[in-house]
Amino acid sequence: MSDPVFHWFLPTGGDDRAVSAASHGGIIGAHEPASAPPAGRPPTLEYLAEIARAADRLGYAGVLTPTGVHCEDAWLTTAALIAHTRRLRFLVAFRPGLITPVLAAQMASTFQRLSGGRLLLNVVIGSSAEEQRGYGDPLGHDARYERAGEFLDVVRAAWRGERFDHTGPHFQITGGLLREPPSVIPRVYLGGSSPAAMRLAARHADVFLTWGEPVEQVAEKIAKVRAEADGHGRELRFGIRLHVITRDTADRAWDDAERLIAGLSDDVVRQRQASLRALESEGQRRMLDLHHGDRDRLVVAPNLWAGIGLVRGGAGTALVGSHAEVRARIEEYRAIGISEFILSGYPHLEEAYTFAEGYELRT
Repeated sequence: MSDPVFHWFLPTGGDDRAVSAASHGGIIGAHEPASAPPAGRPPTLEYLAEIARAADRLGYAGVLTPTGVHCEDAWLTTAALIAHTRRLRFLVAFRPGLITPVLAAQMASTFQRLSGGRLLLNVVIGSSAEEQRGYGDPLGHDARYERAGEFLDVVRAAWRGERFDHTGPHFQITGGLLREPPSVIPRVYLGGSSPAAMRLAARHADVFLTWGEPVEQVAEKIAKVRAEADGHGRELRFGIRLHVITRDTADRAWDDAERLIAGLSDDVVRQRQASLRALESEGQRRMLDLHHGDRDRLVVAPNLWAGIGLVRGGAGTALVGSHAEVRARIEEYRAIGISEFILSGYPHLEEAYTFAEGYELRT
């Protein structure tokens, strides 16, 4: 079994020392306020560069940037950080259909040349129909996955560097040509829990991502995606998105976990749970079903805590415990096939150091 690959998270929506109702995590539900309270640490270029430089020094392979109305644009932000880092890769989240596929292929090619081949692509289909409509996208859940498949077909055709035509239900390309295709094709990361997501991943993903569910549930999902991919003669890698609260002692870790959510009122939790429950995302439903908004049910598996998911969309679970306990849980995920870990913590700068030093991450 090869060594695990660890990525960190770039908080382009702002950072803080606690989880708040503003911690959307890349998913905006129905009836969200037009603006959220400012983050304790706004996502300035200086602060994001500080996190990126730390991740680079500490041995993380890359940083994930979110996408959505709650955060800064992922392409522009990460491009600005290329010169601040030396080897760190940028896992850029983007939504097919909000830009044309040939333009996306060109942007990725430019990024590869400017960064020396450090781009990774995180394909995000979108979990909120309301947010998608705000971007001018009228398609429903399954139709967005169908379009994403066609989008990636066109992107890969453009990356071949030959003139091509394409006629499909969503895109018509005449004389498409990318004059300078990337010498290093970016790996494609894609997650989801719905049948449509698994079908798309089987055809197009290099790495399939899941949120941090208990080991048994993740193993079941991996088996389904692997079977789908086998049908296309493809072999995928698997990754998981988790928060981490790892300390010298377990008691200290659990105390710090409780402090993260101490300021959340029951009314705020109920409102956010209802908003998140209204989303189209099967993965979000599975996150919510781990605890159903009940503060007494937040430990959903050994060292797996769902407190962040009380108000945060997307990844809602954290590995909590001593350094040895967190390492043991990581090994359990590795045993079922997870090879890449995309981690985060509040605040992201300090927690990047805490995990790397506790795990003894090496550059």
